[in-house]
Amino acid sequence: MLANLFSQEVAILFAGCMTQMFMFTWALVSEVLLLAIMAFDRYAAICHPLHYSMVMSSHVCSGMAGGIWAIGISNSAVHTSLAVPLSFCKSLVIDYFFCELPPILKLSCSDTHLNETLAFCVDMIFGVGSCSLILVSYGYIIRTVLRIRSSEGKKKAFSTCSSHLTVVSLYYSTVIYTYIRPTSNLSLERDKIITVLYSVIIPVFNPIIYSFRNREVKGALQKLLG
Repeated sequence: MLANLFSQEVAILFAGCMTQMFMFTWALVSEVLLLAIMAFDRYAAICHPLHYSMVMSSHVCSGMAGGIWAIGISNSAVHTSLAVPLSFCKSLVIDYFFCELPPILKLSCSDTHLNETLAFCVDMIFGVGSCSLILVSYGYIIRTVLRIRSSEGKKKAFSTCSSHLTVVSLYYSTVIYTYIRPTSNLSLERDKIITVLYSVIIPVFNPIIYSFRNREVKGALQKLLG
């Protein structure tokens, strides 16, 4: 995307387009699953603090992270392998700022019913499933926090979840909105803005959002703003 912004020639080889779509889909699904695991991590830390080191040991974390990346690769490989045989006889111009599955399917003149059905099912399983895990985890967290008698304890417990909740709200709403609809309902102009949010804006703000709980960062920000 950055190369295209600074270049007069905005062409990409078909193989490059498929590679870009594979990498992006891999990262997209992996991040959705990682956010769900982070919610479970917060649940374990707040609801079962004495068992936290055992539940979320380094071996368990490594295994979950490896499993998530493997699922992301497998999912992306299936989508990409189904997109490669598609024909593009109408136009070779992608009305988008990078190669993503929805605009590629909309551009194709082949039957994309299988691709759309698979994308919808994957979105329901990974997107809605992960979102459900997050909601359940935070349901138990809220119940546990409400039992804490001191207001300082409640504030501290909620502050550990605020940054994660912010990222989840922004990320999930935009991703599910983009992938849960059939290509016939796509509005590429509107979807470009939505895609910029979860592919550019949110990743840029992630370090800032996660650093809000850091006292040194807060102090530096207060000095900067006077």
